[in-house]
Amino acid sequence: MTSLAICYDDIARAHERLAGIAHRTPVMRSTTADAQTGATLFFKCETLQHIGAFKIRGAYNAVAQFTPAQRAGGVVTFSSGNHGQAIARAAQLLGVHAVVVMPKDAPAMKVAATEGYGGEVVRYDRYAEDPALIIERIAAERGMTFIPPFDHPHVMAGQGTAAKELFEDVGELDMIVTPLGGGGLLSGTATAARRFAPQCEIVGVEPEAGNDGQQSLAQGKIVRIETPKTIADAAQSRSLGQHTFPVLQQLGARVVTATDDQLVETMKFFAARMKLIVEPTGCLGAAAVFNGQLDVRGKRVGVVLSGGNIDLARFAALVGS
Repeated sequence: MTSLAICYDDIARAHERLAGIAHRTPVMRSTTADAQTGATLFFKCETLQHIGAFKIRGAYNAVAQFTPAQRAGGVVTFSSGNHGQAIARAAQLLGVHAVVVMPKDAPAMKVAATEGYGGEVVRYDRYAEDPALIIERIAAERGMTFIPPFDHPHVMAGQGTAAKELFEDVGELDMIVTPLGGGGLLSGTATAARRFAPQCEIVGVEPEAGNDGQQSLAQGKIVRIETPKTIADAAQSRSLGQHTFPVLQQLGARVVTATDDQLVETMKFFAARMKLIVEPTGCLGAAAVFNGQLDVRGKRVGVVLSGGNIDLARFAALVGS
């Protein structure tokens, strides 16, 4: 096995760094969900996290490790919303200026929240422009440090703290399931899982319209796709990262997909049965469990609900359909 971008010690240090910043989110149960799936399910509710998503974990862990020169220059990133909010909030807490490059069709509440945390928002067309070029220009002109949404060791380690807490709270699991975009959450989760439950199955769930991670692990190389059209806006990444892919590959993660219709039905379940607002991306893992893409019968399964940031009008339109 070659050297990977992160190890469990990185996650443990990140967890210490996040003390008093990130909430230790609750783990919720549902007898209805257990009965429907034949499994014992543990839902890690990052919907109730600071900024409404797990992303604050990785963002704060990254910005908190800036040098004085980097803090003076500021931080820049691109994001459909949750990572942008997290970077803006982390920067606000640490006294650092943040620029967030966001798609023109990003959810309005995510844009408003990013600006509310003091972030400077720059808009772009996700279907026609490459945000990397915009980032490169801003970083060069302003001397800012780029912290990507997923492909960074400090981000990956921070995201792994959610799984660390889950294992500490519920004990060993037979399977742990998370949404998958660029792989930051899943790579951190895989690293934690191999420490707490070496035989645990590690599964990422992508939108059916954007299964680049599934293709990548099948082909043994990073596959890049066009921006997928899906309601799971936080999982519209075009490829796994240079840091995240080796972790997923070497630690034995696998990937399945869920359809947009399945995400909507899962949103309805959480709203009706558990009184939780979960955004479409946050439902990816649960949707795969609920719809039989994974054999969970008789297993103890951890499911990360990654975020709950969705415009209320959009939420009502989807769950009311």
